[in-house]
This record gives sequence, structure tokens and C-alpha cells, in this order.
Amino acid sequence: MSGFFYRRSERPRRGRRYEDAIYVLDYLETGNPHDIHPRHRSSPLIQGVGTRYFTLLEATPLPVIRVEVLSKLELGEYSGIRDIIPISYGELTALARSNLPEAVRRIILESEPVFVEFFNTAEPINIRLHSLRLLPEIGTKTLETILDERRKARFTSFSDIKERARVDPVKILVDRVITELMGGEKYYLFIRPREKTAVYLGYLEKLYGELI
Repeated sequence: MSGFFYRRSERPRRGRRYEDAIYVLDYLETGNPHDIHPRHRSSPLIQGVGTRYFTLLEATPLPVIRVEVLSKLELGEYSGIRDIIPISYGELTALARSNLPEAVRRIILESEPVFVEFFNTAEPINIRLHSLRLLPEIGTKTLETILDERRKARFTSFSDIKERARVDPVKILVDRVITELMGGEKYYLFIRPREKTAVYLGYLEKLYGELI
């Protein structure tokens, strides 16, 4: 069984990141001959992104399930997906990469309360840098606006953020998640980095109320 999902009746272990569903980014019915995992070179293959932590995954679908690009598939003990393997952005096919922004956008919209709370609770990283400055289009002036507005009243929705802070929160969140999935950053808000020298801020675990 993969370590990236668990049955809903189970309690996640300390430090365990799990995905309970994925959005399909690409479906290769006959496999991918260039895949680094031998078992995925000649059998049906899915590439997808997890709906909770944006984990990039490869998996083998069972013959009984219908697979469509950008469809959502449940994971877990009774899922129709097996051999789930975490992969890097560099292992995604060209089609998977092109579908990634839309899949991430859907995940963020479906988890609106979680990401609105990020704008309400994001903190300074150090005396010179605030976490919100890692988002595209958030400069000094916009940061001051966001902080001033949330002192007056908590943000309640994406539309509320857009109206009061004059930024498109969904767009900048999508852009930041993809940037972090690509790697090479010093700080990571949402994606656990592969680089040992990078700083992981772990906001998703905090927002979900889980231990890092």
C-alpha cells in the first residue's frame, strides 16, 4: 500500500502527508517507454496531482475504471488505482505539465476556506521577509494592504480578498504552487521541498491542523 493515502477511518500518523484523491493530468493507455519506473513502461499509466498536498503521482489504473484527463479519482483501500509512486515535476509528460495549472486551480477552488485562511494567518519568515511576499504580484504596497485589511476584519472568501486587496488570490496561489512543484526555491509555503537546504514553512499542515 502506498504511504500517500489512508482509509478515512484511520488517523494519520505524526508527520505523515497523505492524499485521498488525485486529478488526472495524463493517461497513457499503453504506458510510457521513457518512464524511469520499469513497471510503468508497458502498462496503463496515470500521472496526477494529489488534492490535499499537491503531491505529483504516477499510478496504474485497474481495467475496470474509466480514466479521463482532469477527472478526479479517489484513492484508498478500495480505489481502482494501484502502484502509486511519487514523482517529480521533471518526470511529468508534456501533456501533464500543460494540464497542471487547471488541476491546481480546481483543487484551490475546492479548498477555498483553507486557502482563504492562509491569507488570514500567514506570518513573517524573518524580520525582512513576510510569507505573503513569496506569492507572485505581492509587493510591499500590496502586502501592507493585505495586513491592514485583515486587521480590520478577517477575509471570508476569494472574492473578499480580491475586492479588498485588489489581487486575484486564485491565480497567484496557482502560480506559487506550480513554482514550488518545479523546485529551486529557497522557501516553500506549501510543497515539501526535495532540496535539503530549502526552508519548508509547512502551511498546509498548519491549515489542516496536522502535525508536521
